[in-house]
Amino acid sequence: MGQLDGKVAIVTGGTMGIGAAIAEVFAEEGARVVIASRNAEQGEALATTLGSAVRYLRADVAKREEVQALVDFTLTEFGGLDAMINNAAITGAFHNRFLDDDLADFDQVVNVNLAGVMHGSQIAARHMAKQRSGAIVNLSSIAAAVPGYALLTYRAAKAGVENFSRSLAIDLGEYGVRVNAIEPGHIPTRNSAFGEHPALTAEQSAELTGIVDEIYNADQPLKRRGSPRDVAYTAAFLASDRAAYVTGQVIAVDGGVTAGSAFNQNRLLTEARARYLKDLGIG
Repeated sequence: MGQLDGKVAIVTGGTMGIGAAIAEVFAEEGARVVIASRNAEQGEALATTLGSAVRYLRADVAKREEVQALVDFTLTEFGGLDAMINNAAITGAFHNRFLDDDLADFDQVVNVNLAGVMHGSQIAARHMAKQRSGAIVNLSSIAAAVPGYALLTYRAAKAGVENFSRSLAIDLGEYGVRVNAIEPGHIPTRNSAFGEHPALTAEQSAELTGIVDEIYNADQPLKRRGSPRDVAYTAAFLASDRAAYVTGQVIAVDGGVTAGSAFNQNRLLTEARARYLKDLGIG
């Protein structure tokens, strides 16, 4: 039996990357799934591929009325809602330094990444509270937990998702509704495709991707990039009855990035000291 047999789930941003992987894994685990995004062509194609237990509905999570329509559609199609996976997100324009950021896309990033999560959570929870059960899984990012350069609006919005998720878990606990968040790490998706450029050949793109991967892997304990399905398996667990006593948690799926830097300063210091002493003929 699949761990999601009998469950009904919504996956926003469900047509590519992590969202598509979540939809695939949920369908494999026996759930009936409604995938939502703004790309109707991709959404309808994926729903057809995943089979008769999957539907697609176009929805912009920044627009509350469209999120309400999404939940209503799911209830009409499948007669219930057990899991709300708020995955839809955008990074916004990339500015390496904040002083160069004109904040022109601030409203869009916050409306999708934070307000969209809040809309989806509230509208789904109003149904879940009546049935005294349900799971809400909000997709955050290690960018919320690890301060750093670039994409500061994105980082701030994702940090808001994590505080909101913990707070909502407290608010909804009395109704038997669980709320958790996932922090994906360096997962290759369209939003993190540093190895892609329209002027590159496939071979050149693969070479550049290898360079990018090496940089990512240098600062994490597990020396590989994650995959969208790594995140999807965690989402499936949190949506399942196996996680019936798990709420208010932020779970990093990141190869150990948030455990601490894999950069070994002490080793470098020891090696530098040894080389210096050796050059002096000491020790």
